[in-house]
Amino acid sequence: MTALNPLLTPFSMAGLDLKNRIVMAPMTRNFSPRNVPGDNVAEYYQRRAESDVGLIITEGTCVNHIAASGYENVPYFYGEERLAGWKKVVDRVHAAGGKIAPQLWHVGAVRKAGTPPEGDVQGYGPSGMAMPGKVNRHIMTQQDIDDVVTAFAKAASDARDLGFDAVELHGAHGYLIDQFFWQGTNQRDDHYAGSIQNRTRFATEIITAVRDAVGPDFPVILRWSQWKMQDYSARLAQNPAELEEFLTPLCEAGVDIFHCSQRRFWEPEFADSNLNLAGWVRKITGRPTITVGSVGLNDEFLPLPGERAFRDATPASIDDLAERIEAGEFDLAAVGRALISNPNWVQMVAQNQLASAKPFQKEHLAQLV
Repeated sequence: MTALNPLLTPFSMAGLDLKNRIVMAPMTRNFSPRNVPGDNVAEYYQRRAESDVGLIITEGTCVNHIAASGYENVPYFYGEERLAGWKKVVDRVHAAGGKIAPQLWHVGAVRKAGTPPEGDVQGYGPSGMAMPGKVNRHIMTQQDIDDVVTAFAKAASDARDLGFDAVELHGAHGYLIDQFFWQGTNQRDDHYAGSIQNRTRFATEIITAVRDAVGPDFPVILRWSQWKMQDYSARLAQNPAELEEFLTPLCEAGVDIFHCSQRRFWEPEFADSNLNLAGWVRKITGRPTITVGSVGLNDEFLPLPGERAFRDATPASIDDLAERIEAGEFDLAAVGRALISNPNWVQMVAQNQLASAKPFQKEHLAQLV
């Protein structure tokens, strides 16, 4: 490695000028009563900006659609009071010298009827399935699809107007956009289903509408994953050729940066190559990529089928991560739980003090620190 840790070198591409390569991963925190991000949320992100995180990606924040949310006390990205709350977040992060992007979110068929504040509204999905083969949610009509596309575009426009530095679209982990990607939950008989290219159509319509709403120079990030919270072994692309088929329409629609979610970033994505998912995406598309997955910790989250709670995890070496950054395998690294337990994690990297980092413990989720 160079004398300066590669993670701490600047990054400039796709309209972003970042002080380093470290991204705060989006992590749902459920601390927004009435779905309004309050001062405690603003201070939570401000602390990470003050501690030199290069780019903060917020927790998932729901677009303006009646079935977008599936969890209590998550923030929304519409309505005067909610957007005013986000404006405070942006201003505090910028005052601390940071950059920030909201993660725009629709949970799709994962939503269960009864979740407040919308109550008995059922989840929406391409084929009414949160899990393959089990139709127990609303099957989206063309009008539903059009409404959701419009909601994402409006949220992205609002993000730009509020002063955010980029926007991320949540297309991973078995939520709505990913439910269209995943053949297991997309069994439609129209042009949104079938081939891998057709299954990207919903996403490309959203990306195109977002790009039209924010203009050519506002960075658009897409987070996506092979694995789903419903099935860790699920895969959208079985090999590099299929991955290229998947990525090409997304690039053409206007994605600037791909945020490639793995449960363990160090695992190769395909046989006969050490490249991880972000490495393959960068190789195929030439676009910047963010890697993520148990960075800085010795244990992944939700490691067992059916387990819904975070596990404790102790700090781990980031030497391999830094070497991969320096080699150009990927451009940025997203850090999750390590930043919950250690708001000053980036400064600890700079001072070579990660050995003294606090381990992640489940009780750290009980408050915003």
